Amino acid sequence: MNAASVAPSADNPLLEPSPLPLQLPPFAEITLEHCREAMLAGMAEQRAEVAGIVGSPEPPTFENTVVALERSGRLYRRAGAVFHNLASSVATDRLREIERELAPLESAHADALRLDPALFGRIDAVHAQRHDSDLDAEAVRLVERYHLDFVLAGARLDETDRARLTELNRELSELSTTFGQNLQLASEAAAVVVPDAAELDGLGDEEVAAAARAAADRGVPGFLIPLLLPTGQPVLTKLRNRGLRRRVFEASVGRASGGEHDNGPVAVRIARVRAERARLLGFATHADLVLADQTAGSTEAVDAMLARMVGPSMANARAEAAALAEVAAADGVTELAPWDWAFYSERVRAERYSVDTTALRPWFELDRVLVDGVFAAAERLYGYRFTPRPDLVGHHPDVRVWEVTDSAGETVGLYLGDFYAREGKRGGAWMSSFVTQSRLLDTRPVVVNDLNVTRGADGQPTLLTLDEVNTLFHEFGHTLHGLSSAVTYPRFAGTSVPRDFVEFPSQVNEMWALWPEVLAGYARHVGTGEPLPASVVEAIEAAQLWGEGFATLEYLAATLLDQAWHRITPETEVGNPQEFERAALEAAGVAHDLVPPRYRTTYFQHVFAGGYAAGYYSYIWSEVLDADTVEWFKENGGLRRENGEVFRSRLLAVGGSVDPLEAFRAVRGRDADPTPLLRRRGLLPAG
Repeated sequence: MNAASVAPSADNPLLEPSPLPLQLPPFAEITLEHCREAMLAGMAEQRAEVAGIVGSPEPPTFENTVVALERSGRLYRRAGAVFHNLASSVATDRLREIERELAPLESAHADALRLDPALFGRIDAVHAQRHDSDLDAEAVRLVERYHLDFVLAGARLDETDRARLTELNRELSELSTTFGQNLQLASEAAAVVVPDAAELDGLGDEEVAAAARAAADRGVPGFLIPLLLPTGQPVLTKLRNRGLRRRVFEASVGRASGGEHDNGPVAVRIARVRAERARLLGFATHADLVLADQTAGSTEAVDAMLARMVGPSMANARAEAAALAEVAAADGVTELAPWDWAFYSERVRAERYSVDTTALRPWFELDRVLVDGVFAAAERLYGYRFTPRPDLVGHHPDVRVWEVTDSAGETVGLYLGDFYAREGKRGGAWMSSFVTQSRLLDTRPVVVNDLNVTRGADGQPTLLTLDEVNTLFHEFGHTLHGLSSAVTYPRFAGTSVPRDFVEFPSQVNEMWALWPEVLAGYARHVGTGEPLPASVVEAIEAAQLWGEGFATLEYLAATLLDQAWHRITPETEVGNPQEFERAALEAAGVAHDLVPPRYRTTYFQHVFAGGYAAGYYSYIWSEVLDADTVEWFKENGGLRRENGEVFRSRLLAVGGSVDPLEAFRAVRGRDADPTPLLRRRGLLPAG
């Protein structure tokens, strides 16, 4: 099957732009077969469009080559946005089958474009003349980005190497799809069945009810604890039954590490193929290839930043472990285990700082956090208002739609919220787009946030943990990046920035979760309406450094594991993936028996089935910018419309149309200072 052989049905709703507001896809009319047909037809259509560009008798210009490329592939992009969002949030057996079919075809399609010598020749010609063609700054940057994209994709390779690269890319697309599907199925299979409610001692009534409902939905007796994506499962902070804590922990770290959904061999093969591809493209390792197009610039820069944090993080984690062991000993625990850490960490937090985060959930009701917290902060800063649109439907009954308007009442975009965990939805939390903003294509943004929170029991509100509140603010930061986009070319819209910059605006938005004016609006007890007591807020702030040793070390372990996998060469002897992982963590100085990586190899979706390969460092790289920007907001009065306008117009709105660090400097007035981050994470030397 290839794209050229498909004739889509005439009634396929994806063949034309949606007639709904802002081209929101008509989900009620779209089937999986429509998606498949439209994607195949869209690939064929784009290849025909590119053939027209290449075959033009006119000399290559910005308009007839680069702009023409920006206009091409609209059917493919429209259908792909729908299908890939469905694959992440409502996967079925048939969808997975289509995904496996399309993955290699999409890879081949991308290669057919970027490895076309004639097309690159035209881009190269426009690139050579870019400063002599009366182009504005955004147009010049577009030419430069296309040129770099093609070069890094292998456009300068000879015919033999292009053929080999195409084969490697095809295999990678299939392997990444397999990894993601294995992980989803393995995670569902590893959910922990609990036969007796007494074992759930420590969970609240609504959490017990949710576990009972999860078991009923799965058709198993008793109760079910589903697994979220990271190593640490939220229930580990609460479960008093040590044996059950161990079962949950071991289920989490053992996911996809054996049996029919074993991701170990898949990860090894992905790393090997990436290493060979990097060598083919002229780079020593895949990490070097990735860093060639990031703000960090080199693996040496990444190493220098991470090395500065490893020693202090390990020292902090050891100090925390000693404190936890002392508390656990009072319960008769003679040797602290990794499944004990979260439980006793919460106890220390409660005893030292009078903060029991597990008891805060009644103050964090989902809709109130969203409307009176997240939305309210966005209105105060950016003038955005969110109006429910119950007349518009999303891709699942859980999804809600809001229309976003600016301070002048003009429509900015649509926001979709898909907040609940369910089978068929991948773990984690993310932002994605169904439509991106572009003046060239006259489109405005339609964006979606996905979370995986546990729905409240029937008739009961959904309550969030403090971590889930922060996650909602974080993911909404990505949404603001997408909604605020004001660029001409779709290549630069919203979050289309380097991977190690994309997390920066979202991390900045987390600051408003505990900002007094914002917190006062949403943190009210679900039963009484009473505000979260000021003493509790003060205690939360005082306790912020507690646990940073663990949090930083588990993150660094995952980051350095990612770097280890992507610095192998084709000749590297990997052997057993678990042994490779152990050796990598020891060599990096982050091996700690009680602090496993935030993601282990077999469920490290970000790097083996996502866009973060050799780039997981970007969270902390972006956090340097984030922490310094938080200081800027505070220095300038915090939650003020004037501050929001500066951040929106100079950074969020420009997307990838300017150099990201120039956009940062346009806000901050200088390069980033790492000191605020080191202070935030307790990594500054004492004295």
